[in-house]
Amino acid sequence: MKKILLLPIAVLMMVFIAQTATAQCGSHKQKAKAVRVHYNNASSDDIVSIAINSPVHTTLVAAVKAADLVGTLQSEGPFTVFAPTNGAFNKLPEGTVETLLKPTNKTTLTNILTYHVLSGNFDSTTLVNTIKSNGGKVNLPTVNGGTLTAMIKGDKVMLKDEKGGTSTITAVDLKGSNGIIHVIDTVVLPK
Repeated sequence: MKKILLLPIAVLMMVFIAQTATAQCGSHKQKAKAVRVHYNNASSDDIVSIAINSPVHTTLVAAVKAADLVGTLQSEGPFTVFAPTNGAFNKLPEGTVETLLKPTNKTTLTNILTYHVLSGNFDSTTLVNTIKSNGGKVNLPTVNGGTLTAMIKGDKVMLKDEKGGTSTITAVDLKGSNGIIHVIDTVVLPK
């Protein structure tokens, strides 16, 4: 019972308590920053439970449920999830989210959501080091069969989707029992 009462407090702490993680970027010697957040007891929760308990991921959770991906994302993994915030979903054209949540659009929704997932565990250090060792950007194969391009732009780690859209990673390393979550500020879209 005590853990249940502390969970909302831990989630709020996740949003408000952050430290900066920095890494050198290639020969340009720029610093790439991402916010490293700490979520108490996250490692004992799976990635779905972490998202469910996050006040800034309610739209993502609704979408995961509508696509019937809860069981998949609670499986052993490991997974790396780029989790769009409610604000990221709000950037989509008006009515898009409501349309995607309809049962008739389940296939499209599943395709979009699995485009935000990598197979494997890519923490922020691994991600930044991989970008650096590949000349400043790296193609990441997603679970849906598409590709996201991760790059360092200025002092930020960015994702470029297959349609040319970009998203900034705003918080990193929310570690769960079956993977890791990085928070992003824009929904990325497959072809």
